[in-house]
Amino acid sequence: MSTGLRKSLLVTLLGSSLLFPAAIPMVMADTTTDLPDIGTTAGGTLTINQELVMGDFYVRQLRSGAPLIYDPLLTSYVNSLGQRLVSKADTVRTPFHFYLIQNDDINAFAFFGGNVVLHSSLFRETDNESQLASVMAHEISHVTQRHLARAMEEQQRNAPLTWVGALGSILLAMANPQAGMAALSTTLAGTQQGMISFTQSNEQEADRIGIKVLQRAGFDPMGMPDFMQKLADKYRYASKPPEILLTHPLPDSRMSDTRSRASQMGHKNVPSSQDYLFAKFRIMGMYSGLGGLDTTMLDAYAKGTDREQLAARYGRAIISYKAKQYDQASALIQPLLSQQPNNPWFLDLMTDIDLEQNRAPEAIRRLEQAIKSQSANPVLQLNLANAYLQGRQPVQAAKLLYRYTYANPEDPNGWDLLTKANADQGLRAEELSARAESMALVGRLDQAISMLTSASSISKIGSLEQARYDARIDQLRQLQQRFKQFEKS
Repeated sequence: MSTGLRKSLLVTLLGSSLLFPAAIPMVMADTTTDLPDIGTTAGGTLTINQELVMGDFYVRQLRSGAPLIYDPLLTSYVNSLGQRLVSKADTVRTPFHFYLIQNDDINAFAFFGGNVVLHSSLFRETDNESQLASVMAHEISHVTQRHLARAMEEQQRNAPLTWVGALGSILLAMANPQAGMAALSTTLAGTQQGMISFTQSNEQEADRIGIKVLQRAGFDPMGMPDFMQKLADKYRYASKPPEILLTHPLPDSRMSDTRSRASQMGHKNVPSSQDYLFAKFRIMGMYSGLGGLDTTMLDAYAKGTDREQLAARYGRAIISYKAKQYDQASALIQPLLSQQPNNPWFLDLMTDIDLEQNRAPEAIRRLEQAIKSQSANPVLQLNLANAYLQGRQPVQAAKLLYRYTYANPEDPNGWDLLTKANADQGLRAEELSARAESMALVGRLDQAISMLTSASSISKIGSLEQARYDARIDQLRQLQQRFKQFEKS
């Protein structure tokens, strides 16, 4: 099997079909649809609960090996956008979680348990929010239609595979493509043709359902065919097409069908949100190795709408910050902050500038004022906790972080900061406990249990703290038992 063909199979097995950290509440939508309900079977292969356990296992592996972006601003934005789309989807049976991975290859994928991963390059390549939303709606539809479970069921009927091992190799390929491909080459040999045919029908189904989700959520349905066309035109004569076109070919029939459906729905002029523009420039300025933010692009946006002009000013401040020109960055962001003192995008950047210049007290005062009206804002909570730590106020930081990690147990940022807050206070048992949670999030359960055991051993016998550590050890051991079947494979 050629590398390109094998790669196509790997990603489509995960529901990856671009072309087109806290638990998030499940959004149950109307289950009626005028499309054939061919994507909600597969009950003979996997139950929804089994999918959730598998999704949990593989998310931990993904955190361990792939360059996920844990920027709270960007995490908040993609999850907000994702949940807006999920609320308009049919047959939603799982919670949804949206992640960003730092990768300059254009792609996205979805897998068990409602987990959707977007490559950071999507923000560079999409022209507007409707195009980005079209990618996400497509991936959401793979999940609601249970395409991966159906693929497993189809393959079991034809030629059974060790699916857990295959999925593990797929996730390995995200972090280490060469090793991942080698691990999977023998597992999938001889079965690829039938699976590719099966997944091509999945792509078309996800297009049909995704474009309806896109429209219901208030976006321009033309965003889907427009983005497909943009990629097809841009890379038509490229000697090395981007990853997305290798894993998700664009046959004329698929493109024409999507454009026809969008035309019937009608073009809708939907301006991109301010948050989309901020997120676009933040990713390009801070997380892009190729095609990063430049003044030419910002000059063009500076001549656009009010939203685009504001985003361009924010982008210039990011460029100065990344260049370590902190005085210039401060001069650029301060007027924006004066106009919008509670804007989390401006507050976050100003906090980073202050901390780089050892001005933690200024950052703390500003954030404490802003958080009075936005007490539950995770961006402000993390920024304030970090500022407390930089300002040598670990007790205040820990008080805030205990609340944060309770509400956001799957965000590594909170546990990392809490580890430091406890270490700064000399609270060794609590430091180990927080560090154990960080280890558990990346699938290192043995290490997490070892740290909690150490925390228990140095705690007062019979104390509430010791009881808490011991109870958590029991929980993690139960999780180990559930994950054992995947680890063996």
